[in-house]
Amino acid sequence: MKTRVGDLVYIQSYKHDGSLHRTWVKGFVVEETEEYIAAITNKTWVVEADKRKWLTREPAVCFFYKKEWFNIIAMIRKSGLYYYCNIASPSIYDGEAIKNIDYDLDIKFYPNGYYEILDKDEYRDHKKKMEYPKEIDVLGKEALDILIRHHKKSKIPFNSEKVDELYQKYLDLSG
Repeated sequence: MKTRVGDLVYIQSYKHDGSLHRTWVKGFVVEETEEYIAAITNKTWVVEADKRKWLTREPAVCFFYKKEWFNIIAMIRKSGLYYYCNIASPSIYDGEAIKNIDYDLDIKFYPNGYYEILDKDEYRDHKKKMEYPKEIDVLGKEALDILIRHHKKSKIPFNSEKVDELYQKYLDLSG
């Protein structure tokens, strides 16, 4: 099933055991290609598994990849573009929501080029508790390597041109 530009969709992240991890109440679809679905979140409510709610602080262009083991959130801040990348199963759209399985490991890229790998302890704990198969380890490490390489080469979406283009499209369509 495909999205349409202008659709408002839920974004749902699950854990390996099938439990709901996090839901974004709306994402505004701005593009779908063979590789990804791009959606904007802007002052969007996020509901955690424990029912806590919070509002996103800044607009973000979210890239949900259909064949890659990651998704990328380009956060648009006054101080520059920050990229928060989740190691996750490929994303699907089922007519209700964009969905994936979150595998804990994250990598954050800062405007100055610095990056850090986050949530290693959470990954280790969940790997044991939820009995991640060995292939998840391999896919996760490969995904981290791919993200670092793509960032170094400024491959889409790790360049401001694509993020700016999609954010402007959102502003034009939602305005």
